[in-house]
Amino acid sequence: MAKNKTAFVCTDCGAEHSRWLGQCNECKAWNTISEFRQAKLPTRSSNLSGFSGMVGTEVQTLDTIDLAELPRFSSGFSEFDRVLGGGIVPGSAILIGGEPGAGKSTLLLQTMCDLSEQMSALYITGEESLQQVAMRAKRLGLKADSLKLLSETSVENICHIAEKEKPKIIVIDSIQVMHMADIQSAPGSVSQVREAAAFLTRFAKQHHVAMILVGHVTKDGSLAGPKVLEHCIDCSIMLEGSTDSRYRTLRGNKNRFGAVNELGVFAMTGTGLKEVKNPSAIFLSRGEENTPGSIVMVLWEGTRPLLVEIQALVDHSALGNPRRVAVGADQNRLSMLLAILHRHGGLQMNDQDVFVNVVGGVKVAETSVDLALILALVSSFRDRALPQDLVVFGEVGLSGEIRPVPSGQERINEAAKHGFKRAIVPFNNMPKEKISGMEVIGVKKLSEALDVI
Repeated sequence: MAKNKTAFVCTDCGAEHSRWLGQCNECKAWNTISEFRQAKLPTRSSNLSGFSGMVGTEVQTLDTIDLAELPRFSSGFSEFDRVLGGGIVPGSAILIGGEPGAGKSTLLLQTMCDLSEQMSALYITGEESLQQVAMRAKRLGLKADSLKLLSETSVENICHIAEKEKPKIIVIDSIQVMHMADIQSAPGSVSQVREAAAFLTRFAKQHHVAMILVGHVTKDGSLAGPKVLEHCIDCSIMLEGSTDSRYRTLRGNKNRFGAVNELGVFAMTGTGLKEVKNPSAIFLSRGEENTPGSIVMVLWEGTRPLLVEIQALVDHSALGNPRRVAVGADQNRLSMLLAILHRHGGLQMNDQDVFVNVVGGVKVAETSVDLALILALVSSFRDRALPQDLVVFGEVGLSGEIRPVPSGQERINEAAKHGFKRAIVPFNNMPKEKISGMEVIGVKKLSEALDVI
């Protein structure tokens, strides 16, 4: 019988320690180290029949490796394919995470029902019964006569059945409820999630099967389980969106077969998730009345531009410590921009409450929002509305200079496509050729941008 060993593992990062500690040495989290007993893993000969070795274990020289384009097949959603880098790669392991109710199971059920008409597809449900999945498919009006379903949580049994069925794509819903018989801990623990994900990934690569794993998230929105879970898979994407909003965004965080930070937009309807072909139209649903504090900027998400509306509200504060609230933007960067505006723009807001919101629930992480955010603050502070046909983007430095941002030409072209007539951009992002119907103003300093408006 295999000898059990005791290990102390951090439930946040998965780091192992020789003894119990109050604080993890790796991630510095407190009270996250737990003790568990783990059996010795079985040898290769005791694994599943036919499951011996990985594909491509022969030693090769670099020049003999085939560089042919990786074969892909479409998921049925162009937005899903965009985030994956052009489609699903056979033999890849894909992890999809998201808040409860975001629509992970709905999206994958729609995808699998569509793919089952073209190839053998297997949907593994560990959290729901087969009747619940069938009821959802009926409610969504999906063609489910070709999709194969299995209710199972044992990784060994799943791989054994998959060897017989030989599907081209498998969905595991979810990885947190899967377990392996040789691991002496509860499903969802660090050791179970780590070993189950590694076993399924090896199976996918050996049998050339696309494996999609559904992952839970923690309270702060990060993927639950050990950090090694994101390292062993090929693609990690998050389905984001609050329950009070009908729109969902699919964002790529890691992709070995394409660009990261790609964004796909879906709308949740009574018949499931529907693609949004023109996301900029959603985030630009502005009112007819031109109000102060509102401005449009151009984000760069993955490989395409995206127009979003930035709103700012500056109001006199009755508190000794005025509030600084940013929804969809970095609050620390907002404080920095207020300091830049004071030093290089001559506007004092120390006694004002400042609220910033990115319309549509979009989260802006890039620095191209700086100039738009400052102009929105000035517009609200002075109570003067900016033109509705104006679009702005650019990074603002600590010395008040306006720095260029990547893909400036494409951003301007996208704004012109949506009917904008004027643009304030960094001077180094000025287009080489004049754009028909668009007045582009290049600025080098914050003071120049303030003079323009």
